Amino acid sequence: MKQKIFLGADHAGFKLKEHIKKHLLKINMEVEDLGARKLDPKDDYPDFIVPVAKKVSKNPSSRGIVFGASGQGEAIAANKIKGIRAALYYGGNIEIVKLSRTHNNANILSLGARFLTKEEAIKAINLWLKTDFSNEPRHIRRIKKISKIR
Repeated sequence: MKQKIFLGADHAGFKLKEHIKKHLLKINMEVEDLGARKLDPKDDYPDFIVPVAKKVSKNPSSRGIVFGASGQGEAIAANKIKGIRAALYYGGNIEIVKLSRTHNNANILSLGARFLTKEEAIKAINLWLKTDFSNEPRHIRRIKKISKIR
């Protein structure tokens, strides 16, 4: 069974999202694009990111990838949804992407499109998708504590 990936981006992340969507389909992922469907410089990222987060929260075996200028607002918006653990990557040491999965079981990856090349984004996504949660008791305990925060 293919893993389902939900995508969302505002105008700043639109072009990178479109490129990544093609890559994900090429590597045989099931993709649902929740927008933006066209480049609109006046759109607002919560309109696309929150629906991604809600879909991921209702489908625990799925993951989401969201795109914005820095990715920071997108991660903040996604993390407002119960059950979401969105991690941010906008370049630098790629080990942080791996740790977001092994330690935090991140289910959404937020990418800063203005700080990443297409190649860097693909490398980060491929690493994130192939990395499993460690299931170490200390990480499970911490995630449970986070999930109880209201």
